[in-house]
Amino acid sequence: MTRTIVASATKEIIIGFDQPFCVIGERINPTGRKKLAAEMIAGDFSTVEKDALAQAAAGATMLDVNAGVTAVNPNETEPPLLVKTLEIVQGLTDLPLSIDSSVTAAIEAGLKVAKGRPLVNSVTGEEEKLEAILPLIKKYNVPVVAISNDETGISEDPDVRFAVAKKIVERAADYGIPAHDIVVDPLVMPIGAMGTAGQQVFALLRRLREELKVNTTCGLSNISFGLPHRHGINAAFIPMVIAAGMTSAIMNPCRPQEMEAVRGANVLTGADPNCSEWIMTYRDHKPGAAAASPAPTAGDGGGRRRGGREGRRRASA
Repeated sequence: MTRTIVASATKEIIIGFDQPFCVIGERINPTGRKKLAAEMIAGDFSTVEKDALAQAAAGATMLDVNAGVTAVNPNETEPPLLVKTLEIVQGLTDLPLSIDSSVTAAIEAGLKVAKGRPLVNSVTGEEEKLEAILPLIKKYNVPVVAISNDETGISEDPDVRFAVAKKIVERAADYGIPAHDIVVDPLVMPIGAMGTAGQQVFALLRRLREELKVNTTCGLSNISFGLPHRHGINAAFIPMVIAAGMTSAIMNPCRPQEMEAVRGANVLTGADPNCSEWIMTYRDHKPGAAAASPAPTAGDGGGRRRGGREGRRRASA
């Protein structure tokens, strides 16, 4: 059974088909959040601290950390800012971290200070990215998110996206990186723009699990982009992708409806033995009351940030 091990200095988690769904908190990301970006540039990390603690309290399994505040000289500005952000988050929580950047220098700087075994987010199928990122993955012995796009962009054809994922897994093997350290992002399309987006990703997930035997992730709220009441769509999507084989997602754990869907799916797939986690979380729940998760923080981009990251990743670092 494929198992991807991610760890902080004191806590290890396993991403796998037989494990509880891994919730990767998305909130520490200034993309699409002008106020947060301005704060980070000014050296104010109060919102970062608040978001780290809120996501941990809401039940995140690990936290994604991004410091891409500007497209101006990112090779110079992003590495030190990412290092500072990682150090602050590591001082607040023992959750494992995902180092999220499209800048190779920032990823390496982050790997030098990250404790434990972080997840790197990400590499694409572009030759330049493969040659820059895979040696770092091998050197630091860490897992990596593999995004299923290449020099041609993001294909609407799921067979093309599968082929890109396969290429990344094979190229990683050339560097001695095992498939269990590749977490594939098959790229979720907005259902409002592509009516077959849900069916596409379900089929892709089954192929990735059965043929490549890799763990998977996605920017969860991409599925609902542009639609009203997005969190209803997201909550319906979660158990369906879990059933199809997805093992993690970059999402907002401070959304009670979506976390209920995650925890319910864990119960139904047997990843929550004896319903223990469900009972501990909801034993005092009263009908009509909000779920046992903190309220969302102001300025929630609800999916825009993930799209922004993917756009930046297609540009050269």
